[in-house]
Amino acid sequence: MNSVKAWEILKANGYKKTDKRERLLEMFNATEKYLTARQLLDVLKMEYPGMSYDTIYRNLATFVSLGILDETELSGERHFRMQCDAKEHHHHFICMDCGDVKALELCPMEMVGQNLHGYEIENHKFEIYGKCPQCH
Repeated sequence: MNSVKAWEILKANGYKKTDKRERLLEMFNATEKYLTARQLLDVLKMEYPGMSYDTIYRNLATFVSLGILDETELSGERHFRMQCDAKEHHHHFICMDCGDVKALELCPMEMVGQNLHGYEIENHKFEIYGKCPQCH
């Protein structure tokens, strides 16, 4: 996902282009790492002194619901990143210190599915958490 595609999705769903939304998308577009609302607020408060958590979380919730951002929880805090553009199905390793992400080509669902006889799996998300080589 990039900010051009994100704006297409937002406009198609009736959302107007605002400076704050534009800046949020620029921040996500500039990194592959997961970011927290606190990290976003620290940067945006310098440019928009009246910026609040409510404004950030409202926009993040919109972006997640429209499939623009991925969301995960690390150490009890929600983290966000631009949704992958990968055409191939994959999962992620996420560094709990710096938020770095590494794609995993392996999917454990085949093994897990063997233990769920009679259950219908509609979707899944698999993430591994730890420390990247730079943070280790």
